[in-house]
Amino acid sequence: MTLPPDLRAGLLQSIPSLRAFAISLTGNIDQADDLVQEAMVRGLTYINQFQPGTNIQAWLFTILRNQFHTFYRKRRREVEDPDGGTAARLAVPPEQDGHVDVEDLKAALAQLPIDQREALLLVGPQGFSYEEAAAICGARIGTIKSRVNRARTRLADLLGIESAEDIGADRVMKATIFKENCTR
Repeated sequence: MTLPPDLRAGLLQSIPSLRAFAISLTGNIDQADDLVQEAMVRGLTYINQFQPGTNIQAWLFTILRNQFHTFYRKRRREVEDPDGGTAARLAVPPEQDGHVDVEDLKAALAQLPIDQREALLLVGPQGFSYEEAAAICGARIGTIKSRVNRARTRLADLLGIESAEDIGADRVMKATIFKENCTR
């Protein structure tokens, strides 16, 4: 693409003013230079939309300003993380592992005797106290505690779990199998 000489001259003459404006917006020379470069690239990309006879510098300033605001909006949502520490802490476990773990848990629960499964589910995921679970099951509190303990032990064996570290991040599963603050 060949630009008319007056348009080419207007583009080149605008660069120092664009740069000064970009520096005043960003406060950073490197970012300002990137902003000017992006504005010039966009200007050249969309040069067919420029109306001949109008102010090329004003048109480029508008492009630069719009680029700055777009960049600023993006930057507000971003967190500077030069060493990657923040990103490392934000890691999300893969969802498919959770699905497989839930299926394994369902299969293991199905192997428990019904009275143990019932007591475990009431005290674990449902969050009932031992007293409430005993009332629901029509059993003594000691019986419910014993059933929950046997169910947790058997479930851990079926799932090959030896410690809480063997379980993923699912707190409901951890609470069901390893309830450390049990009322005895």
